[in-house]
Amino acid sequence: MCLKRKIHNLKWNKLKYIYKMNALKFQKNLLGLQENMMNFALTLTANRDDAQDLLQDTTLKVLGNQDKYVDNINFKGWVLTVMRNIFINNYHKVVRTQTIIDQNADLYNLEMMSESGFDSPEGSYQLGEINQAIENLDGELRIPFSLYLSGYKYQEIADQLALPLGTIKSRIFFARKELQEKLKAYK
Repeated sequence: MCLKRKIHNLKWNKLKYIYKMNALKFQKNLLGLQENMMNFALTLTANRDDAQDLLQDTTLKVLGNQDKYVDNINFKGWVLTVMRNIFINNYHKVVRTQTIIDQNADLYNLEMMSESGFDSPEGSYQLGEINQAIENLDGELRIPFSLYLSGYKYQEIADQLALPLGTIKSRIFFARKELQEKLKAYK
């Protein structure tokens, strides 16, 4: 075997050893945090069984994402953040599954309560005044504000108008302020 090959093999073996040692250290640190993790899980769930499930899910997730951990980051903070994110995701999943949709509802004959008042003659007059107030805005404020009302995101507006994001946010803010001042009577 040539000398280069031996040096390469030595380096590779040393790297494998370091990785194995880091993996062992990682697992040891994780096992040392189990009590802290359980306490945090109990504060999140307020139920011992759910807390144990969350602890187990977090441990598996952390072990599965060991390669994403950067050594100079607070290990405990990283693990507890993973736990909190798992808890939040599980909560959203439960809320979605528990949302009840009545398939028998008669949507065609559903009485809609009109809280906005825009369908009345007075309401349509007010809506016209609001639209007129928007049209009377200075062009620098009106265009970004109108795009924002149309559903565009700040970044999309900034890209479309070739302006910095902060400028777009400021212009939309000032447009709102100006409209609030003009339309005080509608509050």
